[in-house]
Amino acid sequence: MSDQVREELQAKLDEFQIEAKIMDCDPELADTAQFCEHYGFELDDSANTILVASKTQPKQFVACMVLATDRLDVNSKVRKKMEVRKVSFASAEETKELTGMEIGGVTPIGLDTSLKLWIDERVLAREKVVVGGGSRSHKVILAASELLKLPAAIVADITKAT
Repeated sequence: MSDQVREELQAKLDEFQIEAKIMDCDPELADTAQFCEHYGFELDDSANTILVASKTQPKQFVACMVLATDRLDVNSKVRKKMEVRKVSFASAEETKELTGMEIGGVTPIGLDTSLKLWIDERVLAREKVVVGGGSRSHKVILAASELLKLPAAIVADITKAT
């Protein structure tokens, strides 16, 4: 299974002409803080892809990418941008159903293009970032600017002021 995920991920990187390195990791260490500590990456260079859901029907979803050191402003900036009254983080089940990926392995690379991908501008300010690799066994290391090659990518201000 892991080899298949890796092959599909590489195919998407090739399709979008994204230069990146796929890194294998221990799935038990896939959560951002543990991954960074164990593999020697800075939290500032790690970006998480988080799904947000509207609470009203018909349910809407958006994928938001933020640095591990930042907080996604779900109840203000994301909610307003989604143009809905109430939002919450998508559940692990919803995330798996929409992306085919588990929390800790969600990658922005190859998401269904019907799902908007909002990349916080602070992510793009980094020289390089580590993002999920489609499973808890992989991460992707790439220049942050390469994320703009993703077809659904939209630059957005979606984090809380620090």
